[in-house]
Amino acid sequence: MYRKSSLLLIILGCFGCFFLTTCNEAEHRNDLMDPLTYVDPFIGTGGHGHTFPGATTPFGMVQLSPDTHLFGWDASSGYHYSDSTLYGFSHTHLSGTGIGDLGDVLFLPYTGGHQKTPVATFKKATEYATPGYYRVQLDNFGIAAELTASPRAGFHRYTYPGATEKKLMINLGHVLQSDWGHKSTGGSIEFINDREIKGMTTTSGWAYDQKVYFHMQFSSPFEVIEARKGERILTGSKITGDSLKVFLRFLSADSSVVLSKVGISAVSEDGALENLQAEIEDWNFEEIRDEAEQMWRKELLKIKVKSSDTTLLKVFYTALYHANIAPMLFQDIDGKYLGMDKMIHEAEPGYTNYTVFSLWDTFRAWNPLMTIINEGRSVDWINSLLRKYKQGGILPKWPLAGNYTGTMVGYPAVAVFADALTKGITGFDDSLALMAAVHSSQYHDDLNLKEPRAKQVSPKHLYYVEKYGYIPADSIQWSVSYGLEGAYYDWCIATMAQSLNNDSVASKYRTRSQAYKQYFDPEVGLMRGRLNKQQWRTPFSPVQSDFNGDFVEGNAWQWSWFVPHDIPGLVQLMGDTTSFVKQLDALFEADSELEGEEIPMDISGLIGQYAHGNEPDHHVTHLYNYVGQSAKTQEKVNQILLDLYTTKPDGIIGNEDCGQMSAWFIMNAMGFYQVCPGVPEYSIGRPLFEEVTIELEGDKDFIIKAINVSRENKYVQSASLNGKKLDAPFFTHNDIMQGGTLELHMTSDHE
Repeated sequence: MYRKSSLLLIILGCFGCFFLTTCNEAEHRNDLMDPLTYVDPFIGTGGHGHTFPGATTPFGMVQLSPDTHLFGWDASSGYHYSDSTLYGFSHTHLSGTGIGDLGDVLFLPYTGGHQKTPVATFKKATEYATPGYYRVQLDNFGIAAELTASPRAGFHRYTYPGATEKKLMINLGHVLQSDWGHKSTGGSIEFINDREIKGMTTTSGWAYDQKVYFHMQFSSPFEVIEARKGERILTGSKITGDSLKVFLRFLSADSSVVLSKVGISAVSEDGALENLQAEIEDWNFEEIRDEAEQMWRKELLKIKVKSSDTTLLKVFYTALYHANIAPMLFQDIDGKYLGMDKMIHEAEPGYTNYTVFSLWDTFRAWNPLMTIINEGRSVDWINSLLRKYKQGGILPKWPLAGNYTGTMVGYPAVAVFADALTKGITGFDDSLALMAAVHSSQYHDDLNLKEPRAKQVSPKHLYYVEKYGYIPADSIQWSVSYGLEGAYYDWCIATMAQSLNNDSVASKYRTRSQAYKQYFDPEVGLMRGRLNKQQWRTPFSPVQSDFNGDFVEGNAWQWSWFVPHDIPGLVQLMGDTTSFVKQLDALFEADSELEGEEIPMDISGLIGQYAHGNEPDHHVTHLYNYVGQSAKTQEKVNQILLDLYTTKPDGIIGNEDCGQMSAWFIMNAMGFYQVCPGVPEYSIGRPLFEEVTIELEGDKDFIIKAINVSRENKYVQSASLNGKKLDAPFFTHNDIMQGGTLELHMTSDHE
């Protein structure tokens, strides 16, 4: 429950920080005033960014947002900036994913005659969004709709054009991407009295079996116009079935405003009510909006940036906003949560359960970023993954609402574990983490999981790794991508085992980690598919990319660099440093044309054949630092930062992917990047800002000062850490966490 005394302390604390960061405005013309003013939730809602603009809190269970796009790839978040039709406001959404789901419990206020499924129209000029708040004018109904949220509840405020004919559709049959098989499978609605409704809805989609319980309260008494299951009209105080809709008319004649509070839960109707009562006690919409904004200020002020370039500030703080949406809270206020075993569990003190882990994307930059600015939650997330292993029997790689989805490559949770262990992060059972990692790296054909996609959690690629030591391209699709990623994940397991003094496991997985060499063809200088009898797959084209080919969402050019754990070994495979640099240059200079009958849409943001819009290449710009070509790292990072991230609705190249695309920008804009999670070392690139202050846990700061930085001055002339000159473009995680100052002197000339 939000106590007013606690809220006052939070406000005073935040405004104290606010005052301290802005009192020298005369010296720094564009010192940070309020980070919320630089956040634009519409960035990423155009193109294929797949973000949503609605109201949520940091890592909250509720994402209350408009649904304007229902079909196809660009309906993944339920919203697209190009739309002018609005189907309603639902309470759960995914941020920037390549597959859609959720969109649960849809509200649409309307006026006029009764319609089976009313639809609203709107203009972009009437939309406004800021962290924790969204509003829009529904033109055809003359209704002003406003949304805000607490972590587990949504709050609606609708201002109708008059005090009469105030209507609302509640649609439990609403789903996103029904053309992809997402459907309503059941539900119930019970009218408790003329101001309260409770119930639940079940859907099947990316999450095979998803349940959302709800409890709704309204500021005005209502009457039921109609209740339906599909086309059939139902009566009674409780209705059940799939695809349920109810239509309400609000009866108060003295006000044009109707407020609604909706608590949700994955556990029970009682849990939804308790969540609502604990988080939104009364009908003060502005108070809940203010509380949501204070939560966002607390997270966004963990990185304070000084810059005279407001465009860069908008991109940066919007990226930091997007990086704090997922994973999402998946636990009621009383500690109860739905486990991966489909059972209801009760959290012991100190444990918080989460869902929506886009691990294949986020282990690369987002998880490393969080080990710096959110170490406490990083431990929570690891414990949540380990709990899912214990309840479900294997580590998930894209858990969603208590479901194994089996989405994407390998067993990426082990990268998160290895990175935490090597950074000295504690608070989780490291022996259990190693056990879970080893178990999940092995092939299991007897997994007793209910979800039909769950077999991909332990795909047959692992069988071939165990049998042959590599994955034959003529036996299974995506062989090279699985082979390369598996080699890295096996290195992560070896690293974990070594830190825990388990020499036998360390030796076994260190050997397995060298399997990447099996896919390298010295004749073409790239990775390619190898057949059952060791021959190379022919014909071969480095720009060939088919959905069911040898590479996942990429081609040979884009995947050949994924050996972050053994860069010297990759250099040696390519011949020597000179050959390596030549091939790396060729990647960025190649023609951007792609070949294939079914080229994945994820391959975007091309510079040559480098594809920034998808994750496998995200470390590649920094490889130049390892071969004495730092100026090229700075040039390429500069190009990506300034050209591929903008303040426009399509200002994120490719799917946002639950914070990964934004985390890449955040880290590189600060001036560094972690090439290999599991090696607690950061590679220096090209900073964008005059000064960055990272607020660390334990009341310490790490400061990056970029002297003479500008859009033209993109090269690092010299670097020093706490006054000591750096001889190489690297520093450690420990250097950051101890606090101190990294000083980078910038110039326009790299010679």
